[in-house]
Amino acid sequence: MSTARSRTTRRLAAAVLAAGAVVGAIALPATAATPSAAASSAAAQATKAPRPSIIIGQVQYNSPGYDDGSNRSLNGEWVEIRNLGRHSVNLRDYSLTDRQGHRYYFDRLRLEGRSSVKVHTGEGHDRYGHVYQDRHRYVWNNDRDTATLRNDRGRLVDSVSWGRGRH
Repeated sequence: MSTARSRTTRRLAAAVLAAGAVVGAIALPATAATPSAAASSAAAQATKAPRPSIIIGQVQYNSPGYDDGSNRSLNGEWVEIRNLGRHSVNLRDYSLTDRQGHRYYFDRLRLEGRSSVKVHTGEGHDRYGHVYQDRHRYVWNNDRDTATLRNDRGRLVDSVSWGRGRH
């Protein structure tokens, strides 16, 4: 009888250790991810759907230094779009908007796997890793705003909010 109890105890201990390892493996990557990536990852885990490959990464909504409206200052605010997947994604006709409805459409941009592009507010020449909205006024509100990325069919891809009353 004692052999059966010790075997059961060992099996139970092994099951608990295995469950702890699985929980640790899932929780560890989420802590190092950006808030948007962590939320996307958690949603994918909950629905057992594949993790989205295109997300909004970092947002620099308050350009460094004095907001003087210069092109340099305008380009100091940007939104990073990241491809977490291994394969390239065509972003043609994807749109990036703020709460006030300012909209930027991507044109002829293929985002390589595991890479990113920064969408700057001001004027500039598009190059690898940087595209420009060619605007003459700031887009991203410092107090409260939301950056929303939609695909070429208008479906929500990702959204990031900051400031008071964020959702």
